[in-house]
Amino acid sequence: MSTVAYIKDSEFDSILTSEVPVVVDFTAPWCGPCRKISPLMEQLAEEYKDRVQVVKIDIDADKATAKKYSIRSIPAVLIFKGGELVENIVGVAPYDKFTDAIEKQL
Repeated sequence: MSTVAYIKDSEFDSILTSEVPVVVDFTAPWCGPCRKISPLMEQLAEEYKDRVQVVKIDIDADKATAKKYSIRSIPAVLIFKGGELVENIVGVAPYDKFTDAIEKQL
């Protein structure tokens, strides 16, 4: 079972009010590189389960949020803290790049 939930555009702003940093994976079902980082997002969600919230947005189904943050290439992983964008990782990256970015926000 997946621990990373898909959210809708309508849920996005309320997610940003989280007390913990929020990791948002902008993805699409047809995106091969997105499938490569999907297990890394699951691993992040598990490893940081009480300290970070990890969610996904399907850019085909929910275009408004992707447009708002000028997502032009996926996978794109945005990290928010206190409702502010603090990190942007585009493309396939090693797991430690994601953990390093999260650790800076904890």
